[in-house]
Amino acid sequence: MEKCDIAVIGSGPAGYVAAIKAAQLGASVFVIEKEKTGGVCLNRGCIPTKSLVASAAAFESIRRANEFGIRIEGNVYFSMKDAISRKERIVSILSNGIETLFKQNGINLIRGEGKVLGKGRVLVNVDGEEMEVTCGSIILCTGSRPDNLPGLEIDGKKIISGDQAVSLEYLPERVLIVGAGVIGCEYAMIFNMLGCRVTAVEIMERVLPFEDEDISKILEREMRKRKIDLHLKSKVESVEKGEEGIRAYLSNGKTVEADIIIVSVGRAPNSSMIGLEEIGVDMYGKGFVRVNEYMETVVKGIYAAGDVVGGLMLAHVASAEGIVAAVNATGGRIMMDYSVVPVGIFTSPEIGRIGLTEKQAREAGYNVRIGRFPFRALGKSHASGEIVGEVKIIGDSESGRIIGAHIIGPHAVDLVHEIAVAMRAGLHIRDIAETIHAHPCFSESLMEAAHDFYGNAIHLPPRGKTP
Repeated sequence: MEKCDIAVIGSGPAGYVAAIKAAQLGASVFVIEKEKTGGVCLNRGCIPTKSLVASAAAFESIRRANEFGIRIEGNVYFSMKDAISRKERIVSILSNGIETLFKQNGINLIRGEGKVLGKGRVLVNVDGEEMEVTCGSIILCTGSRPDNLPGLEIDGKKIISGDQAVSLEYLPERVLIVGAGVIGCEYAMIFNMLGCRVTAVEIMERVLPFEDEDISKILEREMRKRKIDLHLKSKVESVEKGEEGIRAYLSNGKTVEADIIIVSVGRAPNSSMIGLEEIGVDMYGKGFVRVNEYMETVVKGIYAAGDVVGGLMLAHVASAEGIVAAVNATGGRIMMDYSVVPVGIFTSPEIGRIGLTEKQAREAGYNVRIGRFPFRALGKSHASGEIVGEVKIIGDSESGRIIGAHIIGPHAVDLVHEIAVAMRAGLHIRDIAETIHAHPCFSESLMEAAHDFYGNAIHLPPRGKTP
């Protein structure tokens, strides 16, 4: 039997951050992890996909080299195998970095599968042998897995999940992506930039159906310009697997032939088989763990954070939840605050957003006014060859309070954080407009959109006049 103050099950963005925070607060901490440290985000999600995004963007930049006065003689080839090897090196470096942080903070990493026996008790299976850990508090950070779609069960070969797509060692000629949400659109862009024929099927009426409608329209336009074949308000009715590939029959009557299908229809929590039902932990939906604002379950002393609790299933949200859980598990009393959460979508062009969409703001009863600025009106964009997209700031017309912001264009994921800080600090749109922004920079687009909110953007025609 081993003893500690805090036992953390899972080492993803919620788990490893919770463990380090608890150790910083003076607790003795055990982390129980059955796979590689870093969770889905590091090993199969955020980092691997962004590695592939970088490889695909580099390949596309080479193909556009003539635009920048660069002459490349001969053919340029892309090696998926080499790109995956690069991804694996990056993952290994970062995973080892987490384990180094564990050692530096005196955290004990146990390689095994954990099961909660009750308050303060965890049974760990380590290579077939069982050991019990007793602790003051438990933090559940078991993450999530790709959801299955009836009739499109993942076989790991011709029908794969997004988690598996980051380990393909060959480049398929034809890719069918089921689901045009965030993950589906990211994969559609990656494989398109690598030269694949990409088809995406989405049951909703637009791509990125939960994003601001204007942003969704711009991305859809760019996907169609890239010759990505979109089938909206459609679904896959059935599939036939053959030696040469796979044939999918759609509800709109169309047939799509592909080498692989990537299923991207959401995620399910890893909450079964870890003892939660037996000890009375409350769960909802697909098995998400219900917690209060302190990240504590109905069982006192058992906390949860990350994808397993549902809600905003984002790595940075998981880390914030992990910190709240760790502080409270060590005797503190702080609440989780979801009021300002930036979101990044790594398509091409990128998308960054925060706060309410225009539709949500109007439905909430705000007196909505919009400030916009297109990237094509920005000098930096033309110099960089990145002119697609716009900044859209949503505010209250009377107070100038920021309600939301939506950016599609170069470095959108980075740019949205200026708005995030402003919202967190309680600043207004006028504060952004009156802050001098360096020239030439992409961030000038935020200043100009803020000026446009008041109808006095310098680099736009007066409101009501055609550009």
